[in-house]
Amino acid sequence: MNQTTNSLFRLFPLIMGLLVSAILLVGVIAGLLYFDYAGIEPPKMQLAGVPATLDSPKSKALMDPVGMWQAPDWTSVDSESNADEIKYGRELIANTSEYLGPQGKVRKISNGLNCQNCHLQAGTVPLGNNYSAAKSTYPKVRGRSGNSEDIQLRINGCFQRSLNGEVLADDSKEMIAMVAYMNWLGKEVAKGEKPKGAGIYEVPLLDRAADPIRGKTIYERQCVTCHMIDGQGVMKTDGTGYTYPPLWGEHSYNQGAGLFRMSRFAGYVKANMPFGATYENPILSDEEAWDVAAYVNSLDRPKRDFPNDWPDISKKPIDHPFGPYSDEFSEQQHKFGPFQAIKEAASK
Repeated sequence: MNQTTNSLFRLFPLIMGLLVSAILLVGVIAGLLYFDYAGIEPPKMQLAGVPATLDSPKSKALMDPVGMWQAPDWTSVDSESNADEIKYGRELIANTSEYLGPQGKVRKISNGLNCQNCHLQAGTVPLGNNYSAAKSTYPKVRGRSGNSEDIQLRINGCFQRSLNGEVLADDSKEMIAMVAYMNWLGKEVAKGEKPKGAGIYEVPLLDRAADPIRGKTIYERQCVTCHMIDGQGVMKTDGTGYTYPPLWGEHSYNQGAGLFRMSRFAGYVKANMPFGATYENPILSDEEAWDVAAYVNSLDRPKRDFPNDWPDISKKPIDHPFGPYSDEFSEQQHKFGPFQAIKEAASK
C-alpha cells in the first residue's frame, strides 16, 4: 500500500505539469481564434538570431483590386427605359447557342459556343475579357481592318471568328439587344477611357518559345476536368450548347479568332483558368500559361480566310500567327516566340 502511495506521489508533479501545459495550449489556441474572429493581427514573435524585418509574403494578385471596374448592379436594370432589350442582350451573350447556335431557336448561324465562353459571366469579370470599354471606345480605327469600326462590326467579327459563324444584321432584334446590354455595362465609363480591369491580362514575355509539349502536360493536369482529354468540352444535357466549351476541333474558334494569338490565350488563362482561378488568386505560373496556350493553339481547328485583314502589315501584333510580316522573323517565331527580339525590332 505504502509503495503504491509513494508511486502516486512521485507521479503527481508530472500529472500537474501535463495539466498546466494543456491549459496553456488551450489558452493559446483560444487566443488565436479570438484574434482571427475579431480581425486583429496577433503579436509577432521573434526568434533569437532572426531579423525582425523579414518581408511578408507578397500577394499573388495580378492587379491591385482597388479601383477595379465592376459591372453595374443587375437589380437596377428595370429602371432603364430599354430594360427588355438589355435583358435579352444579356441572355444572348450568356446562352448564344440556344438562340443562334447549330440548333438555335432564332437562327442557326454559329458553332455552338456562347459569347461568355470567351467573355466570362456575360462579360462582367475583371480581366475576364469583359465589355466595360465597349461603349467608351467604339467606334474606333482598328489595325486589323484598317478602318473605323462600330460596335456592331466588332460583334459580327466575333460571330465570324470565335463563333465560326455568320453575321447578324445591324437592325436585327438580337444585335440591338446585345449592343444595349454592352452599353449598359459601360454606362459609367467616360468616353475614350478604358477602365482598370478591361480586356485581357498581359502576361510577361518568356525568354524562350512557348512549348506545346510542356503545355500538353499542364493541360492534362489542370484542364481535362472541364474540357476533357480530347479538348471537346462538355455539352449541356439538352444539346443547346456547352457547359464547358471545346478548345479545338470543328466546334471551336477558328484561326482568325483573337484567342488564336498566343498572348491573348495565355493572358486569358493566367487570370481565369483553371476553374477557381481569378486575377486575385491565379493558379498557373506565367510559363505554364504560355505553354498551355501553345499546346491548345497547336491543335486543329476550323480554318477560314480573312483576306482583308491587316492592310498595313506593320500594324500586325508581334504574335500574329500568319505572315507576311514587315520584319525578318519567321512565322514560327511570330506564333510561339520568343517574342522579345520581335518586340524590340518593332519598337525601332
